[in-house]
Amino acid sequence: MINKLSELYKKYKEIILYLIFGVLTTIVSLGSKYILLFVLLDAKDPIQLQISIILSWMIAVIFAYVTNRIFVFNSKNENKIKEFISFIIARISTLLLEMLIMWFFVTFLKLNSDLYVFIFTIISQVAVVIANYVLSKLFIFKKND
Repeated sequence: MINKLSELYKKYKEIILYLIFGVLTTIVSLGSKYILLFVLLDAKDPIQLQISIILSWMIAVIFAYVTNRIFVFNSKNENKIKEFISFIIARISTLLLEMLIMWFFVTFLKLNSDLYVFIFTIISQVAVVIANYVLSKLFIFKKND
């Protein structure tokens, strides 16, 4: 049994680590957002609310880049700045993908009940996770053999 689990881990190590650090990135994002909103800034102020959203997104992207570079993809790329910029561009593109999915289903098709919003949020998050992984694997942290 342990040998089988060990084999599965070795086979899917990268994906497993990607998902683990994805969960940790979500915790960092939410944690930093709540600290910003309820400790440092005023959530009732619309500008401070948007600042907290942007800052928490930036903190999460930096955390995701570092953990993906070191632990998930073991990048040896010497040009960290180019790699980081590529990572940010990829994350912005998947943010836009999420926004497009939500706009299409919730706004355009008017499937805007709480249940549909929840369903399409889950669907968009799955699409974003898959797209982030593929972009990271194929373009950002690709192995140059």
